[in-house]
Formats: sequence, C-alpha cells, structure tokens
Amino acid sequence: MIIVTGGAGFIGSAFVWKLNNEGIDDILIVDELGKSEKWKNLIGRKFVDYVNKDEFLNNLSDSSYSDVEAVIHMGACTSTTETDADYMMQNNYRYTKELARWAVMKNARFVYASSAATYGDGSQGFSDNEDTISDLKPLNVYGYSKHLFDIWAIKNKISDKVAGLKFFNVFGPNEYHKEDMVSVVYKAFHQIIDSGKVTLFKSYLDDYKHGEQMRDFIYVKDVVNVIYWFMQNKDVNGIYNLGTGKARKWADLVKAIFSGMGIDPKVDFIDMPQNLREKYQYFTQAEMEKLKQAGYPLEFMSLEEAVRDYVLGYLLKRKYL
Repeated sequence: MIIVTGGAGFIGSAFVWKLNNEGIDDILIVDELGKSEKWKNLIGRKFVDYVNKDEFLNNLSDSSYSDVEAVIHMGACTSTTETDADYMMQNNYRYTKELARWAVMKNARFVYASSAATYGDGSQGFSDNEDTISDLKPLNVYGYSKHLFDIWAIKNKISDKVAGLKFFNVFGPNEYHKEDMVSVVYKAFHQIIDSGKVTLFKSYLDDYKHGEQMRDFIYVKDVVNVIYWFMQNKDVNGIYNLGTGKARKWADLVKAIFSGMGIDPKVDFIDMPQNLREKYQYFTQAEMEKLKQAGYPLEFMSLEEAVRDYVLGYLLKRKYL
C-alpha cells in the first residue's frame, strides 16, 4: 500500500493521478476535505480508502498498515499568509515528525514536501547543501514550519533515510481549490477571461523593472514524475531542490498564457500591498546539481510548453487530471 497525505490536494492528487497511470491503485488517501472543493480532485482516481488526517495520525501504531510500501507526505497548510504559528507548528512540523518516525520504523519509503519558502528573500542563495540549510531565514511562518522539519531531520539523522523536496513555484491542474494560493497562471487566465488583461505587481527594486521579477516555475506533471522517481529509488535520500533550475520573468509567464489563449498581451502594473513588500522574493532559481548527481535526468517541460498544456488541456476545458 502507498499512503498519500494531502492526497486530495494539488500535488497530492496529481501524484495519485501519476500512480494510477502507472497501474497502481493500492492507495490510501489521507486529507482533510473540510468545506473546500478539493474533493473534486479525487473524481476518477482509483484508491482503496480515504481517512481524515487527524484520525489517521491518532490511530497510528506499530501494528498499523503492515503492508505499507511508501508514505508520500504532501499534506500541509501551504498558505504563506497564515499567521497562526501554533497551528502551523502542529499541522506542518509536529505532524511530519510523527509520520516520519513511524514510516522509518516501518521501513517504508518516506518522501515529504519541503518548500523553497525556506530560502527567505534568497540573499543566501538557493543551495540544497544540507550543511548550510540551518543558516536559512524564512520570511513567513509557513516557510519556517518547513524549515524547522528539515533541520530536525538532519539533526536526528532522519534525512539520510528519507527524501525531502523543496518545491519551487508549482502550477498546473488540480490547484483550483486553493483560493488566494492558486498560481499566477490560474489567476491570470481568469483575469483575461473577465477583463482581457492581467495585473502584476510593480517592482520596488531598481535591479528589476516591472514584470521582470523572476521565479523558477515548474509544472505539476514534472513534479510528480520526480516524486515517483524518489519513491522507486529508495537508496536516494536527503533534501533536494525541485524546480527547473531556470528562472523566468513574470512577463514571460504572462506572455505564454496570452499565447496559449490566442490573445494579444495586455498587462497593467499595480501597487504591491505594503505588508508584502518586505517579504517579496524578486528572484528564485533552484540549484539542481544535487538532484542531477543523484541520477535524475533533469528533463522538464519548458515554461511555454507547460503553460500551453495547462491552458489548452485543462483551464479552457475546466478539466481535472
């Protein structure tokens, strides 16, 4: 059995899609559906059972799930604007610690979601060298909750038994329930539908013109291919960046969206909220050499290819994976 936490969420449900495509349906979905519409991500997916995340953790014991092969831990509160630090510590940090201990004890493969938010403003670079991870300074409590587990895993020598993935800017199908946390691709697509134009934040640094702030965007289909590779390669452990390794401008992203929709670009630049200006990342780019050295081929869709696939294959059709 493969346990996927956050299995109804964005990346989790996409990974279940990947497993199904590989002919695997012996899957336990762990999540908290609440009042969101992320349950729709599970329509058409094949799995053996669904369990609420709190019920699952409360009932874990040495004898639980004797046939578990892997735990793919994608479950977390991913809101970068969440301010309830106690909730983040419980939901993202302590939950992950307990689950990691249990998986290691069960000799089950454990792959978990870290985040590029751990890098803070990026002034210390984007190296996934575990010797320097403790020096990072996240800018929000979400990033800190992920950072804290990375440090704990290293100090307790868990990181040499599990695999952690620092996701950069992931976008693609099945993110529709994420409200304010959806990708700019999703937001921009609907802005174009509604008004024929896209709004982007102005730049407040002289080094970056409006629209030239840069991110490492990666398509969710590429992400789940990497997760699947880690699930299969149980001897590859540690903490790894997961982006394309190629930063692209917001302007490039928006141009690709307009192109996919067959519409001439029209962009308005708006003031960034004051509370975000000191926490805004102007540049992110994953260092990918570590993953390459581990044996992954680093073959990812280009930004233009990925956006086109998302727009034409899913957004215009209102389609899920």
